[in-house]
Amino acid sequence: MKLAAFPKCFLRELCVERTMSVADWAAMAKEHLAPIGVTGLEIYWRVLESLDAKHVDLIRRQVENEGFEAPMLCASPDFTSSDAAYRRDQVELEIRLIEVAARLGAKTCRVLSGQRRPEVSVDEGIRWTVESIETLLPVAESHEVVLAMENHFKDSYWELPEFAQQSDRFLAIVSQIDSPWFGVNYDPSNTLLAGEDPVALLREVAPRVVSMHASDRRPRPGAAEVTDYSQMIHGEIGTGLIDFDSIFAILRGVGFDGWVSIEDGESGIDELVRSACYLAGKLAVV
Repeated sequence: MKLAAFPKCFLRELCVERTMSVADWAAMAKEHLAPIGVTGLEIYWRVLESLDAKHVDLIRRQVENEGFEAPMLCASPDFTSSDAAYRRDQVELEIRLIEVAARLGAKTCRVLSGQRRPEVSVDEGIRWTVESIETLLPVAESHEVVLAMENHFKDSYWELPEFAQQSDRFLAIVSQIDSPWFGVNYDPSNTLLAGEDPVALLREVAPRVVSMHASDRRPRPGAAEVTDYSQMIHGEIGTGLIDFDSIFAILRGVGFDGWVSIEDGESGIDELVRSACYLAGKLAVV
């Protein structure tokens, strides 16, 4: 397995305030994370100021100049609107992002279901998600990019949580898509937010995992319900509720040798370094 980093703790600076560039992040990662064994930097699509080729090429150079790969593009398509035109627009955007992923040299591009709109039935949400992803598969194949569906909670730019947050919906979608250009981006701590067992979900999807977000959560002091997102700390890996020993044992058992991307909390580079050290020890990447 290979270790990458996702700059969750710097997304405001990278995406909103634009006070940090990808070059800044890559230089910081080279100083602090590369010595631990991190060799990849996952790109969140909203970090990109443009989707044109010139800008994407610049981002790739900034990453590679510091000795990293960009193995994954983290996209957030929303396929569960009752507005068919909106869904088509989301498919078109994801097509652009598959092209961007390929230009970055990424092997995977994330897909999601969409937002959990109360007016959309379970059957409709599942059907529209499957139809949308199946439309994307020929594009993914042509660019040799695997679509990786994440068991997600909620994109930061969405108003509503993920439609397929619960494992029954997630598995219903995944089970209907049979293609070598589609797989699972497994995130263990998102399963906690659905009130479910991360290890149990992994056992269901392990053969189809193509990438992983390594994240951990723990209740805030005094929290009564560990499934209440507002009472959970999304932070340092190895300090929370996730059983990483069992997770990596299952992944090794199915021959997974892909990228594990550190998705740390919001406390800065020192915490990210500790998370990387923890995972490097588990993966023996050094």
